[in-house]
Parts: sequence; structure tokens; C-alpha cells
Amino acid sequence: MDYMIGVDIGTTTTKSVLYDMKGKVVAYANSGYQLYQDAPDMAEEDPDDILHAVIEVMGQVMYKSKADEIKGVSFSSAMHSLILMDEADQPLTKAITWADNRAAKYSDELKDNGLGAKIYARTGTPIHPMAPLSKILWLRHEKPELFKKAKKFIDLKTYVFFKLFGVYRMDYSIASATGMFNIFDLKWDQGVLDLLQITEKQLPELVETTASISGIAPRFAELLNISTRTPFIFGASDGVLSNLGVDAIDPGVVAVTIGTSGAVRVTVDKPVVDPDGKLFCYALTKDKWVVGGPVNNGGIVFRWVKDQLFAPERITAEQMQVSTYDILTQIAEKIPAGSDGLLFHPYLGGERAPIWNAYARGSFFGLTRNHTRAHMVRAALEGIVYNLYVVMLTIEKVAGKPKSIQATGGFARSALWRQMLADIFEQPVTIPESFESSCLGAAVLGMYALGYIDNLAAVKDMIGVTDVHKPNSDNFEVYRELLPIWIRISHLLEPEYKEIADFQRKHTK
Repeated sequence: MDYMIGVDIGTTTTKSVLYDMKGKVVAYANSGYQLYQDAPDMAEEDPDDILHAVIEVMGQVMYKSKADEIKGVSFSSAMHSLILMDEADQPLTKAITWADNRAAKYSDELKDNGLGAKIYARTGTPIHPMAPLSKILWLRHEKPELFKKAKKFIDLKTYVFFKLFGVYRMDYSIASATGMFNIFDLKWDQGVLDLLQITEKQLPELVETTASISGIAPRFAELLNISTRTPFIFGASDGVLSNLGVDAIDPGVVAVTIGTSGAVRVTVDKPVVDPDGKLFCYALTKDKWVVGGPVNNGGIVFRWVKDQLFAPERITAEQMQVSTYDILTQIAEKIPAGSDGLLFHPYLGGERAPIWNAYARGSFFGLTRNHTRAHMVRAALEGIVYNLYVVMLTIEKVAGKPKSIQATGGFARSALWRQMLADIFEQPVTIPESFESSCLGAAVLGMYALGYIDNLAAVKDMIGVTDVHKPNSDNFEVYRELLPIWIRISHLLEPEYKEIADFQRKHTK
């Protein structure tokens, strides 16, 4: 039987799924690694930890499946990472991830001097410290000796491919999330390179997302029990492949994903940018582009609620051997939609879309003596969805109103969250059955690249559908009242975010 492996290199976990050519899961594996946060705003990973994780999970699915022939391996990866490589092709830095905010000063300067808007209009990457553009500018100014030693500026996936094949290549999708790639010319943007004082030779060679390579180093082929002739497809970024993996590739079909972070995305046929610079535009293929907004604060907010507000329930859950999240969901279900007027802004780690403010901080608004912890957990969940809804309002300006919503991610396992999404968005929400949407998206792109399927629409027959949630009119009437208040408060607080963030940096040890 023929098989395809999809690999998804995530921020804290790498996953691998071995599929048959009909998209059926044959074997699955994952491996986590440490996120280093030893200094304020720092978020780094060891690139060799990621390499080891990739080899480990691929080896596990090969072992579990007993597959004797793999037709290809295709990759998905988190965006915005940056690694500096020296003249000996060794890393000068760890991988600086999207969550690292140390370049905030330099992204602020780009916004303030007007240059950022011009760069965004060519690159489709919002000006934010997440982007390698800002990170390199920060390194040039604050770590000049390190900057001068850099032979190459690459990302995590490029690092993995370099170790496996000895080449520095980056796909259009990952490149379109760097802030350095002209999405209209499909080239590194010379104006940005001049600003950063780097050359095209210091960046990877650009390739299409469907490009492939074979000739993996024999030691890795032996470890994985695969042929050195096995083609590896460069693939794309995790966000756009998640859209593919849930069949959100037709105009008007919106993918909403909440894992640790989250995103709202829609596919368009050509690159477009937002006049206000608040949406990304990243490549899936040369003819399909994904427009949307990423949020920092998804499931990580629910985790904070669990850890900081519900310690007794955590103990109970451990004793009962059930999920604390399931208990909290049951608690939240007893509170009416709108949490009796308690609002929560979920900005616990700065925010990307919709406000693009690295200094943003979270807040409860409307607290009274009548509110309980149960209200707080429901308000937190609603706040996450309110934030995603505002991202959708921005997307509507460039891509029109959504026709349907496909929901994925860890939150999609919760019936309460799915209903909240339907009620707040006032749209039916479909939950695809597809397992690990970015891995499936990678595998389908690989099948297409190698000619095993004629077009990407073949994914329709692979994802299945588990459930459809329709809006509850009583609930969305409540949310219609609260959403304008939630949005106004967000705008009113925005001038204060930097002040409180500076105070916290100054006084927090």
C-alpha cells in the first residue's frame, strides 16, 4: 500500500501522521521540547531539539505502521522563527520564535516613521516583533557582533532541511511570513534587504511549496528506515496548511483555529493586503493565498484560568482521573451567555490580530459582587471568541462575508466552545473529522506535488464531518449587545497598555 507522511513542526511540539492515499490515519506520533523564556519577552527553542523531534516522530510512525514504502514526506511548520548560522554552518543563536517580543521597539519605530506601512503593502506581513524583519533589525542594533558573524538568516524548517539534505531553501509560504518577501514579485524584497543591511545571499534560496528534494543523508535514511530516494516536499506554513486540511480553500469558507494560540483565515486566489495593515497574506501555492489574523491568546488563556483560579478543581480532576478542562467547561455551561455582563479581554501575552500590540494586557470588566469564578471562566472563553470575531470583521473588508466556518484545534473538542463560536459569529460552525489538520494539509499538498491527486480539492473526500452547530438566536442577541462594549473598551485601554507593560518590566523580577 502507498503512504504519505505529514510532519508539522510546532512551537512546542512536532507531530507526524502517516496517511494512506485516501487520507486515512495509519499512525501518529508527537514529541515536545522546551521553550526557553529566561529573559523578559524572550521565547526561544534549541533547533537541534526540533531536528531530533522530527526524526523521532517520523521514526515512530514508520515503526508503528510497519510501512514498507513511503511515497513522500511533506512538511508544515510554525512561522516567523529566526536562526542565525555562522560560516561553519553552525547556529549562532537558538531559534527565536514568533512569541519573542524583544524586537518590539524596532517594530514600533517602523510603524511610527511610516516605513512599516510601505513594507507591509509589499510583503503582506503585519509589522510586529514576531516577524524576522523586526528580529533582524533588533539584532543589528543591539547585538551587532552576532549580526556581523551571520552567514545565513533562516527558519526552523530550513534548518531541518539543511541538516537532512545540506541545502538552504525556504518555501514561498514561510518566506511570505518573514516581512522580507515581496508577495507580488515572489522575490526577496530589495528595499527590506537594504534596510536590514543584508544581502540575498544571506537568505535561503526560494522554492515553491510544491518543490521537492531527495537524497536524504544516509544516516537519517537508516534511522527512519526509508530509501534515500524518498522525496521530501518543502510544504508550507502551519496556518495555510490547516486551511487546506479542513477544506477551507474555497472563497468564503473560513477556518477558525484555537490551540495554544489561534487564528481566523480565508483563502483567496491572489495576494491581497489590508489597507490598515492588520491582516497577513501568506502563500499556500502560487495560485492560492490565505488572508487572516493570528491571535496570541487562545487555549493558553484557558490554561491560565485553570492554573490560577481553579486549583481545587485541578485536585478533584486528578483524583477522578478526568480532565480539569472538562470540569471547567461544565462549570461555565451553568452561566448564561454573556456571563451576566462580565467581559474579559484575553491579552495575557501581548496580542497580534486584531490590535497588533505587543504591550497589550488582559482585564476583566464589569465585575460585581454577584459574579463568581464560574462567571470568570465563561467570560474568559467568550473573550477569546470575541477577539476572533473582531479579526473576522477585519477580514470581511478584503474578502467579503463568510459563507461557512470550519473550526479546528483543541477547543473544537468542546461543545460549549463550538456553540459560542456559532452564536458570536452568527454562522453555522462545522467540525471536520480530519486529524491534525496541518499534517493532513501537508500530506495532501505532498500528494498533489507528486502527482498522486489532480488538485487540492481532493481533500474534500478525506476530512469527513463530525458535527454542525447552528446559532442560538437567544444567545446571539445577547452577544450583539455586548460586542460593541467589548470592542470600545479594547480601544479605550490601548493607550495604557505600554505604560503598564513598562511598569511590569521595571518591577517584576
